Amino acid sequence: AAETGKEPPRFPIYFLKPVTSLIGSGDSIVIPKACNPEEVDWEAELAIVIGKAAKNVSEANALEYVRGYTACNDVSARRWQGKKGGGQWCRSKAFDTFTPMGPKLVSTSEIPDPNNLAISLSVNGEVKQSSNTKDMIFSVPQIVAFISQGTTLLPGTVILTGTPEGVGYSRKPAQFLKPGDTVTVSIEGIGDLTNTVKAE
Repeated sequence: AAETGKEPPRFPIYFLKPVTSLIGSGDSIVIPKACNPEEVDWEAELAIVIGKAAKNVSEANALEYVRGYTACNDVSARRWQGKKGGGQWCRSKAFDTFTPMGPKLVSTSEIPDPNNLAISLSVNGEVKQSSNTKDMIFSVPQIVAFISQGTTLLPGTVILTGTPEGVGYSRKPAQFLKPGDTVTVSIEGIGDLTNTVKAE
């Protein structure tokens, strides 16, 4: 929030991404023709994977419904997300291949505290984001509990937790992904999620 000059939100803000946006480590992020070449951005994020149906859970027991964690890159088309594209968050993040995830699912028993993990992202070997999940605005239990109020989270549901500072569009000058780039998200205890970028 501070990076974009906005006040931290009162509640977690969330949106839906289609399964067609999912790819694995080693797959290619494809910049579609519907996107401007100077708008596709990176976002390193911790991903929560729900293990059993959760509805109206409390923060105190939210982690009981989590199967494990993995790394994710919430690739985002900033023009579609911003005013020029009508503020379409879902469209900006829903294109095919825009949700790289992996390299593996790590169980909660191996990560007892998801809110104290080093997280970073590099493009072509240059570090762009470097932080820790303890700096997230909302903790994992807070996020799971909030989204589950009145909404059933089925097993296999994946929840992304937000990205630290260092995204491309906030840089001076702005930086964006381009064909030929290699992007790596690294999270402590999970490993490296690496993808190359190409044009449609």
